[in-house]
Amino acid sequence: MNRLFHPGRVVFDRIVRTRVPTHTQRLFDTACVLGGSVAGLLAARVLADHATTVLILERDDADEPPRTGVPQDRQGHVLLPGGHMQIEKWLPGFSGDLQDQGAVLVESKHQAVYLDGRPRLPNRDLPILSATRPFLEAAIRSRVLAYPNVSALPARVTGLEFDNDEVCAVRYETDDGPRVLAAEFVVDAMGRSSKAAGWVERAGFQRPIEQRLRSDINYATALFKRSDDVAEHPLTTLALFTSPGAPDAVALGAALAAERDQWMVMLTAYEPDRPPASLEQFRATCAKLPPVFAHAAKGLLTREIRTYRQADSRRRDFTALQHFPARLVSVGDAVASFNPIHGQGMSSAALHGNCLSMYLSSGPRLSQAATQFFHLQSVVTDAAWALSTGPDAARLDALHGNEVASDVAQQRWNFDQVLQATLHDQSVADVYTAVSFMAAHPSLLVEPALVERAVRANERSSTP
Repeated sequence: MNRLFHPGRVVFDRIVRTRVPTHTQRLFDTACVLGGSVAGLLAARVLADHATTVLILERDDADEPPRTGVPQDRQGHVLLPGGHMQIEKWLPGFSGDLQDQGAVLVESKHQAVYLDGRPRLPNRDLPILSATRPFLEAAIRSRVLAYPNVSALPARVTGLEFDNDEVCAVRYETDDGPRVLAAEFVVDAMGRSSKAAGWVERAGFQRPIEQRLRSDINYATALFKRSDDVAEHPLTTLALFTSPGAPDAVALGAALAAERDQWMVMLTAYEPDRPPASLEQFRATCAKLPPVFAHAAKGLLTREIRTYRQADSRRRDFTALQHFPARLVSVGDAVASFNPIHGQGMSSAALHGNCLSMYLSSGPRLSQAATQFFHLQSVVTDAAWALSTGPDAARLDALHGNEVASDVAQQRWNFDQVLQATLHDQSVADVYTAVSFMAAHPSLLVEPALVERAVRANERSSTP
């Protein structure tokens, strides 16, 4: 099948296929990572190949969750296969280690996805590693800190110092008082609330432009004891609702097998609706979803229901900056954070690590801003942003009765045709799954041949 040339897709595929370098050059004596999230930990792993010492400064005590820096870490998270493959590449044996500790590797035959109550055709070859976010993060942290040149320090980062046009040090505070760490490379992994943009601006540099799109998503997650009698139920189930009339206004339900023989059940709803916060109501809503939800929620509650709200998706654009300090980059949610209903956060963070490796292995001019890195990273951000904010923007326009340009309306119609065809056509479902799992570029979803195939599949399915 002839495909349209899409430059973003070419670069995205190269990022996905990036290999761990076998020979690397030591570029720094000291590199510092601000934040111990998944993005920060994977950045530290990449930097371990290029720095004599890598120090992670993390304000939260990793041994005492929940982490205030990740307020949503007690909610349901999915490590998409795209991210799983990248983490396994940087931390060989990671998947096996997690399974030994109780995580569940769910093969395709034990996965299920429902679209407006109807089962989508199965994913044929991409397993999902299912576990809670704190469990995954702790395992990644343990593996990264096992590198002899990587260490972590509980500290609150308070600022950056600059020498001409370069970052040269990090200011931080511990229980012993304020400190300054000289560093030759700094990675901002401080999440959505990162203050790095303000520090950069106050030092006379340009602040990255921030873009936001309302999501107004509320979600609630509970953990239940998982019994042995699960053979008749899938181990990961997603129930997505795109049309009005969803049970109790649920936008997405997820029932995921997790470590320690648990079910992690998450319910989401858009404002003004909220998922139930009481156990009785939570179970009542689960009873209206595919059978696995009621099965999972009938077990013993092992952790109380936790709720969270995310008002918007946001991204910071570093590619257009004319005056930005050298030796400073941002990764993870400090660059872009998405509506969590789409699940791209951890996978995007893993691909940011690939971008960092590509940049550092290219012989970069470290005395200049990391423009090459920012452009690589923007390809990942653009892909995840399109997957997340496209449906969100369409929902908001429909909600408020906004007029949309004809080309935008056509794109949305094409996307809906492809989405609906995942119920009927395995080839369309395979492409959609690869894209939604962050293993392929979203431009594949607008290929004329794929859209035409989707339209024909939908027409056949509607014929009596």
